[in-house]
Amino acid sequence: MMHRARPMTEQSEASEVWNRFKEVFGGKTTSFHRRKQRGDKKQEATKEEQFAFGPHRDPIGTADLLDSLFRQYNWQGPLAQAKVINDWAQLAGEQTAQHTQPLYVNERKLVVQCDSTAWATQLRSIRSTILATIRERVPDAEIDEIQFLNPGAPSWKRGPRSIPGRGPRDTYG
Repeated sequence: MMHRARPMTEQSEASEVWNRFKEVFGGKTTSFHRRKQRGDKKQEATKEEQFAFGPHRDPIGTADLLDSLFRQYNWQGPLAQAKVINDWAQLAGEQTAQHTQPLYVNERKLVVQCDSTAWATQLRSIRSTILATIRERVPDAEIDEIQFLNPGAPSWKRGPRSIPGRGPRDTYG
């Protein structure tokens, strides 16, 4: 393998690779080269501008990039709301999480399905405590209210002899 002699100006290995790729594969002529071809001595770019990894061309970390995208498209709120649903066991407690399931957040209201009327009633009485915990740990979620739903009424539409209509008029929950 034949090695090239290093040019007079010191270049990083990455810059050398970049320049070699440009030689081999061609590519668009940069504004620096266009100005040089035109003979524009006045607006000749500095030497740092011609290198691929010069100043102001530093790579951006993935976390910084995602953070700027989330701010740009205002995704912090929906992501924080998803975090509340995902971390429900830590926010409401393990025992509570065994008997409840957070469903969704709609217009700053968290809707939670309970597996019994007793659990729904009990959780309604401590709603402000759970809401304060959510606001403290996940402030970007912007949840102002929690709605605890009772379990659904049993279906009477079973069997071969079911009758169409509203069914019994009893109250459930």
